[in-house]
Amino acid sequence: MPGLPSRQARFRFTDARAARTAYAETAETMNDREVADYLLANPDFFVEHAELLSTIRLGNPHGKAAVSLQERQMEMLRDKNKHLERRLSELVRYGHENDSIASKFVHWTTRVVAERDPYALPRTIAQNLLDVFDVPQAALRVWDVAEAYSQADFARHTGEEVRIFANSLATPYCGANTGFEAAQWLDTADGAPESVALVALRAPDADPQANAFGLLVMGSPDPRRFHDGMATDFLMQIGALASAALTRVLPH
Repeated sequence: MPGLPSRQARFRFTDARAARTAYAETAETMNDREVADYLLANPDFFVEHAELLSTIRLGNPHGKAAVSLQERQMEMLRDKNKHLERRLSELVRYGHENDSIASKFVHWTTRVVAERDPYALPRTIAQNLLDVFDVPQAALRVWDVAEAYSQADFARHTGEEVRIFANSLATPYCGANTGFEAAQWLDTADGAPESVALVALRAPDADPQANAFGLLVMGSPDPRRFHDGMATDFLMQIGALASAALTRVLPH
């Protein structure tokens, strides 16, 4: 009869209605975890009942009216893409920052290697940390030096506590200045150091637990300049190269 759906259409309608009814009745006796497990175990469920996709309405986390499953999936994909874009932007920024630090490290290394005067070498190391890396304050001390350098400024007396602390530094310390004796070596004309980085100086081939022969200290009036969450890779490289250069002032 005109206006009535075909036999095949009536069957599809009946099947869809039966599927929704069966799903609703089943869902009433299943908890959320069981429903999720069922759908995961039956990936063809929505293939066999595709008409449900257009009728399921989901709550919108952004406070708008309910949305369809497809719309919710699109929102989730957009949110995920935004997160990935932010993450990629962060990685690119970190890459640029590392490139800049690497370039500065090469510049600093070149100046240290070019210094021929052992007496001037410690000052060259510290001064170029200020000039190249824009570190507000830097100084170092070396102990048990060769007799020829025993009266140099960089070989002035250091307390036993400083030596013990330096020996304990397997990796650089970065964080608040809690009254370190080594922080007193710094020039405080621009303000007392609120945060410091302390790097032990050891023979290039020495074990990280071996005794140190010196200590490099960097400081800043900014309490956030050196903090315990910062990476120390470049500080370790600076310490390794400074240590190798300063072996020239040790007894042979």
